[in-house]
Amino acid sequence: MSNRFVNEQKDHHRRQIWTWLYIGVFLIIAALFFSGLSYLGKTSTDNQQESLESALHRDILQCYSIEGMYPPSLDYMKQHYGLSYDESLFFVDYQPIGSNIYPDVTVIRLKH
Repeated sequence: MSNRFVNEQKDHHRRQIWTWLYIGVFLIIAALFFSGLSYLGKTSTDNQQESLESALHRDILQCYSIEGMYPPSLDYMKQHYGLSYDESLFFVDYQPIGSNIYPDVTVIRLKH
């Protein structure tokens, strides 16, 4: 009769081990999933920044080839060349040096 209680205790102990094992595996999978989402978000923002920098340089050169001068301001490129970007995500520092000298352009990410 005492053997029956020992087996029930062992079964209960095994069930507890398996339950904790399932919980541990679930937590590991959840952590990997969320770290993957974070990585994808960072990669997406990096791609957006590269795309913005490319669009800026393309519009600057297009303005120079069409008009014979570099754009006088960032707003000028927005109005005449269709430049648009998420201003809450990026800050663009556009410093024109002269009408025939390539401007100084810096793109800074505001949020990570």
